Amino acid sequence: MSRRSVLATAAAVAALAATAAPALAASAAGTARPPRADRLVDNRFWTSYEHWRSGTHEGTAAVGGSRPGLRITAPAGRTDYADPHTGRTATWEYARWTTPVHRSTVPATEVIASWNARTPAGTWLQVELRGTYSDKTRTPWYVMGRWTSGDDKAVDIRRTSVDDQTDDKSTVWTDTLSVDDATTGLRVVSYQLRLTLYRTPGTSATPTVWRLGAMASAIPDRFTVPASKPGLAKELTVPRYSQETHVGQYPEYDNGGEAWCSPTSSQMIIEYWGRKPTPEDLAWVDPAFADPQVCHAARFTYDYQYGGCGNWPFNAAYASTYKDLQGVVTRLASLTELESLIAAGIPAITSQSFLREELTGAGYGTAGHLMTVIGFTADGDVIANDPASPSNPAVRRVYKRREWENIWLRTQRYNASGKVVSGTGGVCYLYFPTRLAAAQKKALAAVGIH
Repeated sequence: MSRRSVLATAAAVAALAATAAPALAASAAGTARPPRADRLVDNRFWTSYEHWRSGTHEGTAAVGGSRPGLRITAPAGRTDYADPHTGRTATWEYARWTTPVHRSTVPATEVIASWNARTPAGTWLQVELRGTYSDKTRTPWYVMGRWTSGDDKAVDIRRTSVDDQTDDKSTVWTDTLSVDDATTGLRVVSYQLRLTLYRTPGTSATPTVWRLGAMASAIPDRFTVPASKPGLAKELTVPRYSQETHVGQYPEYDNGGEAWCSPTSSQMIIEYWGRKPTPEDLAWVDPAFADPQVCHAARFTYDYQYGGCGNWPFNAAYASTYKDLQGVVTRLASLTELESLIAAGIPAITSQSFLREELTGAGYGTAGHLMTVIGFTADGDVIANDPASPSNPAVRRVYKRREWENIWLRTQRYNASGKVVSGTGGVCYLYFPTRLAAAQKKALAAVGIH
């Protein structure tokens, strides 16, 4: 299974220990909507030409067209970066864009950023977040990720999260900013994102960023969630890939396939939408290995600091490297919301943790695992493509609705030693094309994604 434990356990449990006032996610335009009792999540993403023209530009400019974005126009300066994973120090030109302040409709205990971009060889980007607390103090600029789609040793950095970031009020755990002790009532009430684009000096290359934003949430402390009523019987046709068939392959990427639940799930959804790597992309994979695209996904989602392929925003960013595909990290409030997405033809990658006996038919327990939800049976049970299966045909599983929704939506659980540890609270990845049917746009908007 994935080595991801979601958050550092003690801090995560404390961060989720109090219930915040419910609110509805903000729209992408930044206009708050009336709060809804069942939502504790605020999504805010910058995607339009008007969005990219706002904020503070330092050598960047908005790009129009069918997929608006942000690029370097004239570098704001040069800086040295000592890559901790290669030991090399190089000089880079950079330009920077800072978003307007976004006031979350949810006073948050956690914030997770995600982005979609193209980074040609010799370019990369850094996403930072600075929050304002309910006591009116501010966090430092936290690095939420240093990312490049490539890994050419000659010209690219190693994509990485950054450890040891804290101000004694909040901490960044790989990809998640978490309030250290939510029982104090401290919350992140607003934030800005700062995007820095880098390129090799003297070149005209530039990253292009199409989507940038964050999900702020305040999921209450809970071991169980209310049972939902089945509302949909539908199954999407999604490719099936097993991570277990890749055990021992490319151990430099988190010890091989045994830990590749996240990239394996990502690849299933990417191919559901009709995208896949080219033969040239896969030329590096040993031809004796089946499903080389899974190896490819593992390599290009790998976080060199985390030492694994389970960095949530890195998976969403990887999905967006495929033509006209978008990816976000968010939280859903219920299986009912997930049913609405499936009804519109949008599968989801969900994160959960559980003991073996808590999920009938799984045959394993895990501290953190990703699987793909592709539908619901007539009885309301969850149909999942579970990559922790011995073969591709065995990937399709049916899990009991009540068990599955609880292990996914809870924020606390007991591990095998009886210790209280964290749960994901409904985390999922959503991947979808830039061109959507009206029903798909409506379903995404209903869960705060625009």
